[in-house]
Amino acid sequence: MTPEILARIATARAARDLSDLARLVLADTAATTSSAQRIEKARRLRQVANQVVDLVVLAEALGGASWEEITKALGRRDSGTVEREFAKDVAEWGSTPEGELERAAEGHEALDEWYARHREDQDPELPTPVADLLNRH
Repeated sequence: MTPEILARIATARAARDLSDLARLVLADTAATTSSAQRIEKARRLRQVANQVVDLVVLAEALGGASWEEITKALGRRDSGTVEREFAKDVAEWGSTPEGELERAAEGHEALDEWYARHREDQDPELPTPVADLLNRH
């Protein structure tokens, strides 16, 4: 287990949460929910979406992507600023002991099960994307 793989698993968990939250926001479309409640759910959706982006950046940085490439993909201009924004997280995740990485990845099978339940015809035909990640490295 590497810090990069753990960051990818964390990304998968956040993406699952984002999808679940999006369905809740959609369900509130015609519900007799207050404006404040709808706005709060939408705001939470945005927070989780930002978390997904941050986790993808973290995984790519841990995997060796250049800060120039990451900066360009983020639509930003200054790679030094982007690198400084993520430096602490990259250092912390990069120095995580092996045993802690293994414990943090526990329960990853549930992500594959979630994907199988929610997969639609146009989605990639990967029955176990998280297990495939673990087997690939």
